[in-house]
Amino acid sequence: MTRVFDEDLIPGFGTRAIHAGQRPEPLAGAIMTPVYLTSTYVQEGLGQNKGYEYARGKNPTREAFERNVAALENGRHGFAFASGMACLDSIMKLLRAGDHVICAENVYGGTFRLFDKILQNFGLSFSFIDTRDPQRVADAVTPKTRAILVETPSNPLMRRTDIAAVAEIARRAGALLIVDNTLKCAASNTDCTGTPICFARLINLPDNALKGSNSVSSCDFAAPLYFFLGNCWAGASSSNSAKYAFAAGSPSTRCSCAMKSRYVQSTFTASTSSPLKSRSYRL
Repeated sequence: MTRVFDEDLIPGFGTRAIHAGQRPEPLAGAIMTPVYLTSTYVQEGLGQNKGYEYARGKNPTREAFERNVAALENGRHGFAFASGMACLDSIMKLLRAGDHVICAENVYGGTFRLFDKILQNFGLSFSFIDTRDPQRVADAVTPKTRAILVETPSNPLMRRTDIAAVAEIARRAGALLIVDNTLKCAASNTDCTGTPICFARLINLPDNALKGSNSVSSCDFAAPLYFFLGNCWAGASSSNSAKYAFAAGSPSTRCSCAMKSRYVQSTFTASTSSPLKSRSYRL
């Protein structure tokens, strides 16, 4: 898994945005991380390598991007996905058949289609409610609720959700809180400060290429997310990782993901008391 350089967490936000994750290339001393387009890496022996086996799972260029995101969000581990939906789909793989998810009724269309048209066929159940009223969120919680997803401001109706209030509801229920900052970058969304895991959806890409990133502080979630990224073909390409940097922010366990052509994001939050932490994943 890609881990942030500890010294990159010391400077201010502006310095981290430019320098975090970047280290001179050891062969020729290039200041900027080269674009590694190779698919496979030499093996010194059976199971022995320099830390890289196959580009789908790990790539030096993508690592620089992942470390940058993780440092900007005060995270510990970073993951770059091909798109926001690739990241959300990977996060949802933390759940299991029979789990219940509370979702805001006004969300990005791709999120609704993933939940309503696909994941319901795999045994997950969803309740779509107006999350502007925290009491409605609390009333929708069941013993099987394992995640709560909100957008704030929402797309397209610009509805606001009290993240702190919903986070407390998620904490009491032992559920993950997923906060989608589609129309507000997490770097300026101080309402998300202190949430354990975050995922962000969108970033400004001049050529409208898809991009996703994810930073996590808790190894409880980092290990399965890393496995999903490498084995479900969800990772971002090295060329995109080289061209774009990404900013978001909230201390604690964070995960963010970016995509499309606007500088906006979404966040995914997990309660540290979530029962998902105790689940074992056969990796």
